[in-house]
Amino acid sequence: MFLRHVIVFSFIALLAGCSGFGTRESVEGHGSPAQWAANKQQLSGLDGWQIDGKIGIRAPKDSGSGTLFWLQRQDYYDIRLSGPLGRGAARLTGRPGKVSLEVANQGRYESQSPEALLEEQLGWKLPVSNLAWWVRGLPAPDSKSRLNLDADSRLASLEQDGWKVEYTAYTEQNGYWLPERIKLHGTDLDVTLVIKTWQPRKLGQ
Repeated sequence: MFLRHVIVFSFIALLAGCSGFGTRESVEGHGSPAQWAANKQQLSGLDGWQIDGKIGIRAPKDSGSGTLFWLQRQDYYDIRLSGPLGRGAARLTGRPGKVSLEVANQGRYESQSPEALLEEQLGWKLPVSNLAWWVRGLPAPDSKSRLNLDADSRLASLEQDGWKVEYTAYTEQNGYWLPERIKLHGTDLDVTLVIKTWQPRKLGQ
């Protein structure tokens, strides 16, 4: 009987381990994993928003701050940066597979990858595809992540794809608790986002 219980327990533990690996998330911190799962489900359904705020960039060749405007409509995005960011105003628009970058006094450039476009034209190694998740307080779903929850079961920080993302303030808008201040730390780039206005919208079902 004892041996059978040990075997059953081991099998359950194995299944739990496989399930945890399948989610690609390692969850730590003070929050409730169950509440985090509920928060994650709600935020994942948010596929439209308009953001106005400020952005700070620290890179080997460029450092400065400016304003940020971000319009998201499902898989389409329009991100505009302006101010003394070292290379002037920039506008990144597109959807998966087709991206355009306009840089003041330089011209317009196109690519299939927003990451490649920003690195080629601005020298920034910024994971743009992950930002649509990170800005909502979520890990991107396509790679492993290490999460640290705060006491309200929201992200205090996450580590993913060589980046560390810190969430130092949240704001409530239309029933969603959304990040208000985010710090991103990469190998050669640090980015600070201060979001002054969140307008979340759920467009698709």
